Amino acid sequence: MTRPHPTFDAGDFTIVEDVRTKAIVSSLNLISQTWSYAGIPFGVGRPELVGTNPGYRQRGLVRAQFEVIHRWSAERGHKLQAITGIPWFYRQFGYEMTIDLGAVRVGYRSDIPKLKEDEAEPYDIRQATPSDLSLIAGLYDRECGRFLVSCVRDEGIWCYELEGRSATNVNRMELRMIETPAGAAVGFLAHAPALHGPNMALTAYELMPGISWLAVTPTILRYLQATASEYALRDKRGEFGAYAFALGREHPVYQAMPKYFPRIPRSYAWYIRVADLPDFLRLIAPVLEQRLAESELVGHSAELKITFYRGGLRLVLDHGRIATVEPWTPAPREEVSARFPDLTFLQLLFGYRALEELEYAHADCGVNGDVWALFQVLFPKCASNIWAVN
Repeated sequence: MTRPHPTFDAGDFTIVEDVRTKAIVSSLNLISQTWSYAGIPFGVGRPELVGTNPGYRQRGLVRAQFEVIHRWSAERGHKLQAITGIPWFYRQFGYEMTIDLGAVRVGYRSDIPKLKEDEAEPYDIRQATPSDLSLIAGLYDRECGRFLVSCVRDEGIWCYELEGRSATNVNRMELRMIETPAGAAVGFLAHAPALHGPNMALTAYELMPGISWLAVTPTILRYLQATASEYALRDKRGEFGAYAFALGREHPVYQAMPKYFPRIPRSYAWYIRVADLPDFLRLIAPVLEQRLAESELVGHSAELKITFYRGGLRLVLDHGRIATVEPWTPAPREEVSARFPDLTFLQLLFGYRALEELEYAHADCGVNGDVWALFQVLFPKCASNIWAVN
């Protein structure tokens, strides 16, 4: 409210006022941003800070506000809405847990390699400055290229990330440059400005092409240990015990140095709502067509009738091109190509679950054998990592 945000202001809040007492009893907001699906950008509305006075709960106040922000989001051209939140709750408003959230790898202080006696640190780490932002943005975009879904960050968002947040902002991250002793940049990282329990969280880490993860990462681990020790002393919150690399389900550093990440906690998930699924599929049609073109099913033609039991969609492929995507509802006993109960198709669409995982978890989910391979090609399991705009 006091420091300008690049995509959000006070008018993006809804409030519910008790007209008898003039008290605000419920509120939430909508944070506009841009995400990307395999390189195709689209608008996203992020509801957050949802809260109701306990004495006013169970009256439908949150539902009424979601109807408002869903309308706002549609008016702004957003293709979907996304929220982090407590288990199950947002399913009531048309959301499905669909994209990895908080996927991390964890190591412990005892895992951090020590410098040998008289050995100098091969890389330096310093605070980022505005002149570094173009390089950081390029490295971040390179990182996003490894993921199916990511958040697009423009110059305004990077400036806000570096200098716009207040010192006590819960979402603030420290941006750091990684350099050779001669001052040549080799990468960047971002980490939390405080310990979370005994843990020090690294939230972004990317190196320039041609730089070895194996060579740089020991320096990063020692930096995290030293910084975490400073935070522990500053905040009087106990000792540093572990580092958490919150870089998504997959990342090159995990492959380069697996022994430094012995623990893989279970991740949570983003809630996603897609109000117009055919419209979103038409948007990402170039991705689906490319997947077909690079597969054994290149040039394939088919009509796919997909039921969600209370609705569905019809997708027509014409020699490898998406010719038609439209809403469709099967007639009684009509043969269908695939069945996905409730909103489970979104898990497939966003690469969160493989087809066989959904079929195993849901007895009423299934794809006919003659098009099973086609669904595998169109909707493979893919990792996503979203550093969203907060």
